[in-house]
Amino acid sequence: MKKYLICLDLDGTLLDDTKEIPQYTFKVLTALQNQGHILMITTGRPYRASRRYYEELNMHSPVINFNGAYIHHPLDSNFKVLHEQLDQSLAYSILETLKKMNVKNIIAEVMDCVYIDKPDPRLFDGFSVGNPKTEVGDLRYILKEDPTSILIEAEEYMIPRVKQALTRFYAENIEHRRWGAPFPVIEIVKKGISKATGIDYVRHYLDIERDAIIAFGDEDNDLEMIKYAKYGIAMGNAIDELKHVAHSCTLSNNEDGIGVYLNEFFNLNIPK
Repeated sequence: MKKYLICLDLDGTLLDDTKEIPQYTFKVLTALQNQGHILMITTGRPYRASRRYYEELNMHSPVINFNGAYIHHPLDSNFKVLHEQLDQSLAYSILETLKKMNVKNIIAEVMDCVYIDKPDPRLFDGFSVGNPKTEVGDLRYILKEDPTSILIEAEEYMIPRVKQALTRFYAENIEHRRWGAPFPVIEIVKKGISKATGIDYVRHYLDIERDAIIAFGDEDNDLEMIKYAKYGIAMGNAIDELKHVAHSCTLSNNEDGIGVYLNEFFNLNIPK
């Protein structure tokens, strides 16, 4: 039997709008895992905010967090961890630029440490999963280490301007992508990092051929992954740009899009 690697974005993809794995999709994924196929989480979230779903699905694979900037294997201490961080001096320069643009808020993450520029209950709720160490204040002064990622919250009309400025001044050093959940933000990670590079790193460890990769996503930060996978599948609720490059589209995250697609792809005949 050919073994497939099934790559799962979380928000807006595997999870419905209540942040749960839909029952039918859970049943299909469990059946595939029991057949020997490999499930893998590929998310912009840190591991502490994805661990619950890893355990619910009884996964035994590496996890791709921070959109590829951090890759580890929760069950294998011999797995070579990959952690790509932004240089601190570069981060300070970016923060200065963002401050001049008066963006709504800035968040920096370093593994399980979260630095938030301005107090905001929504942000505390969104980033409190897993009880990280949290500091609030001007990131130019409280950030004392190389960040894994920087997140920018801005008004909708500011998003294109911010992305344009990041490209103009930092294109040689960073990747920046927009993602829409739990709130619309622009995420910055080190140059050359994406979910696709993470999957490529893991597939060699798992000895999986590229033509045996299925990936599901819905947002800008899934573009490279969807293009990389042999079967890159856009959710029904995905942005138009992602649907345009996808191999195929399925139903939305609230309609068991993953479960329906995989049930048909593998001819499981599991009734919905």
